[in-house]
Amino acid sequence: MTALDAGALLLRVIAGLTMAAHGYQKFYSGGRIPGTARWFDSIGMRPGRLHAVTAAGTEMAAGILLALGLLTPLAGAGFVGLMLVAAWTVHRAHGFYSVNSGWEYNLVLATIGVALSTTGPGEWSLDGVLGLTESLSGLTGFLISAGGGSIAGAALLAACYRPVPTEAQ
Repeated sequence: MTALDAGALLLRVIAGLTMAAHGYQKFYSGGRIPGTARWFDSIGMRPGRLHAVTAAGTEMAAGILLALGLLTPLAGAGFVGLMLVAAWTVHRAHGFYSVNSGWEYNLVLATIGVALSTTGPGEWSLDGVLGLTESLSGLTGFLISAGGGSIAGAALLAACYRPVPTEAQ
């Protein structure tokens, strides 16, 4: 195993488990799915329950796939799509810095998904064990993660994002 493989493993596991934890939290902590659904409705992602379950499930699935290094570009696309929607609906009005609830964190997680999809997940990954790294990394990994995730996120926003106008609140 090279230093690049070790670095990819560390980055995959930490970023993947972090994303999965966000999904777990939506399912099992605080207000759970009903509370998350109310929140999604309040920010204009309707129907809230559908988006709560979809977001939580995608966060868990993309996070676990990335941590395992399995179908890495699909996990990367999940990261990009999730973070694009979160950045647009919740964080864009607050600027860049996460200390102000900005989109900094979203950018970092999306970039990790694209970077690992482009470079490949490293030797110590299920993609590596299954011999998928060569065919799923490079330009292919970049296009699936960055392109596919961006298209999915933008399509979801176009189809479902209906915020309440500020003057109506």
